[in-house]
Amino acid sequence: MTLPPSVSRHSESHRLRRDAVLNETTTRDLILSQARFRLALPDLDLGMRTLLSRLADGWLTDVDVVQLATRFGSEREALASQLMIMRLHQRGWLDRRLSYGGGLVLDSSSRAIGAAPLKPAYEQPIGAGYRLSRFAIMRADEGNLLLHSPLGTSQITFHRPELAACLALAAAQACTADDIAKHVDVDEVTGRLVLSALADARVLVTEGEFEQERSTAPMAFWSPEEAWLHERSRSLTNAAPVGGTYRFRGVIEPPQPEHQLYADAPAIALPPPTPAETGSELASLDEVMARRRSLRIQDHANPISIEQLGALLHRAQRLRPHSDGSGALKRPYPGAGALGELEIYPVVYRCAGLVPGLYHYDSVEHRLELVAADGTDTKKLLSYARATCQMSTPPQVLLVITARLPRLMWKYEGIPYALGLKNAGVLTAWLYLIATGMGLAPCALGAGDTAGFAALSGLDPFVEPSIAEFAIGSQLSEERS
Repeated sequence: MTLPPSVSRHSESHRLRRDAVLNETTTRDLILSQARFRLALPDLDLGMRTLLSRLADGWLTDVDVVQLATRFGSEREALASQLMIMRLHQRGWLDRRLSYGGGLVLDSSSRAIGAAPLKPAYEQPIGAGYRLSRFAIMRADEGNLLLHSPLGTSQITFHRPELAACLALAAAQACTADDIAKHVDVDEVTGRLVLSALADARVLVTEGEFEQERSTAPMAFWSPEEAWLHERSRSLTNAAPVGGTYRFRGVIEPPQPEHQLYADAPAIALPPPTPAETGSELASLDEVMARRRSLRIQDHANPISIEQLGALLHRAQRLRPHSDGSGALKRPYPGAGALGELEIYPVVYRCAGLVPGLYHYDSVEHRLELVAADGTDTKKLLSYARATCQMSTPPQVLLVITARLPRLMWKYEGIPYALGLKNAGVLTAWLYLIATGMGLAPCALGAGDTAGFAALSGLDPFVEPSIAEFAIGSQLSEERS
């Protein structure tokens, strides 16, 4: 028998996300931190400070939150505590737990952290059916089932194996809140809460979204594996650690280079090339390759000029039809299928003869097209690049390399995203050689602000995502010598 909402046996609990830390500053303000994210919480009274400390220690039910607040004040304090809980949830700092009849049902944890509220809860039409997204991922996690999707901003931990049967049902046909309530043996209210959590995580999607994932661009182009790789490696919707975190330091010995992998095989020593043997043109390339290195200090007293930036882009990225008349496009560097999917967007901080802002390089007409004027968002991209490069100042110009992936996806299956990354690696090496030959200061980045660039450029990150970044500027005179 389904209980009415007023006497539902469900309860909800909250705690600080497990990868977050609560610290106190020298001025006794509180700071929430997680990897590369920070949230300052100044001027909190004793009740709020105690609430945050308890959330950092473990789970608090809604009843616990109210009781804790009223211990330090009035009903107004209880309302303020509930608002704090809501705001921390909206920005991804809290985990949520759903229980029923005293037993655990599921945990919902945010995979994203935002300065602004994240996507609001999914609105469920009464009796609507949901299907299992083809991008959903299910794996074991500490004895429970963990579910998430690269399209969502939260992940779900199952505490009841019966929920897996609901996913099996949703893979075959539409699944409703009533179906979930019956399979998991909970009331209707709890069934709707479970469905809402799965829909918020984009593990379950509406019938319309289910069809779009399979038959409508751009999502139909993406295989699940490529969406998973892109979302995890580019921090598109998640706050997971990325970059040089050394997570196995002290746990596993670092692998050593296999210099003698074929020690027992016959070997022939090759003499090093010399200018006399290779000819002057290749000797010039030889010299450039020997001098190539990343330079993180630029000459801001004499910044790169528009002429130098234009010459660099022309030599590296110009696009023209292939001479065989096949219709293929030819870049100066090799690329899979000669499809020319890579594009360059210069973010200009300091360039003589050019106003700061975000530009697109038209590689056919050899010109710059203004995409966005200089402002807070361009400064955020440059600040991210400065931190990634470990530079003392923002780079004079940040080259954001994007890939129009549907060009590759249309022809190739299973490997198009990997091919885009490989092509971007070739372009990066090309930029290094050209910049070194021109006496500029180049530095490739290991990570970039994909979400920030997508918001600033207006580009759909599933149609043309940024996949690489390259800093360029003028070189100090002592480096040139």
